[in-house]
Amino acid sequence: MNESRSALLRVIAAFSVVFLFTGGVHQLRSGVSSAPDFLCSTESVSEVSIEIAKGATGSDIALQLYEAGVIKSSSAFFRLAVADKRSAMIAPGAHLISKESCAADALSQLLDPKRIAGLINVIEGAWNPEIFESMVAAGFKQSDLKSAISKLELPKGFEVLEGLLFPAQYSFAKGTSAVDALQAMINRATVELSKSGVTTVSGKYSAQELVTMASIIQAEGKTADFAKISRVIFNRLEKGMPLQMDSTVHYVQKARGDIFLSTKSTLLKSEYNTYRKYGLPPGPIGNPGFDALFAAANPAPGDWIYFVTVAPSDTRFTASYDQFSTWKIEYKKNLRAGLFGSSK
Repeated sequence: MNESRSALLRVIAAFSVVFLFTGGVHQLRSGVSSAPDFLCSTESVSEVSIEIAKGATGSDIALQLYEAGVIKSSSAFFRLAVADKRSAMIAPGAHLISKESCAADALSQLLDPKRIAGLINVIEGAWNPEIFESMVAAGFKQSDLKSAISKLELPKGFEVLEGLLFPAQYSFAKGTSAVDALQAMINRATVELSKSGVTTVSGKYSAQELVTMASIIQAEGKTADFAKISRVIFNRLEKGMPLQMDSTVHYVQKARGDIFLSTKSTLLKSEYNTYRKYGLPPGPIGNPGFDALFAAANPAPGDWIYFVTVAPSDTRFTASYDQFSTWKIEYKKNLRAGLFGSSK
């Protein structure tokens, strides 16, 4: 086998994530560089919906585009897709694509999440009910989602679903069951838990407890402060102090976007109220992203047990209660001044 042919076969093998080859390799070998193609960046006459099935091959997709009038020849798209590694990121589902597009424009549109019908965007810190709402909007039935929960396979050591629907953009092929869709999110979380160290580090806390910490970290601050917030949580737990995290109360109240927490709210009777209850809440308060998971498994070194966001993008950490009290006065002054978008 000569060197050029060997290199060509390696390219084909690398293109197997989404574009699994069955009978399309012949097109690549026999095609010519002048495969018929529409001009790029021309105004589209109309748009058409293309349903990409899970596991669709490169030749399948190229043929779909050709038969729908999107591209001038299947070989033009197929050759481009093989050469562009981004093609492996084409998601299953319905894509709205412009007709009479050049192969390059067709590929760009297939990769554009705004053109994917039924896109499910799970943001970092989202609660499970919020994710279910997005799934219903994408076409899943609420009853199917509810019944699917008992059929899911959670990672070893986990007992609750909250915290295991990993934040990412998802698009599922038409006919995908609620069980398979939710399991795909859990499977992605399982990979990220391992990569972050949550399921591989040894220590006093279980993987589920670390995810619970990560969910609090996610809700309490910005990415740059995650590792410090993580250390505060560890230090408070080690000292037997209540966590006193506003986010755990907000979770019970299902309140978002309100940085102010009233004294009355801190008296709320709930296992998740870390002002009244010592230790970690019974489970995660949302679905944390990778950075928060990594921070939970890798807290920054420090003796901090207090932190307060004095002003937007100004979060301060200390081991001194007196210093914390001074900063809290500054925070309340800024709150009244409307720096946080509230005059409470």
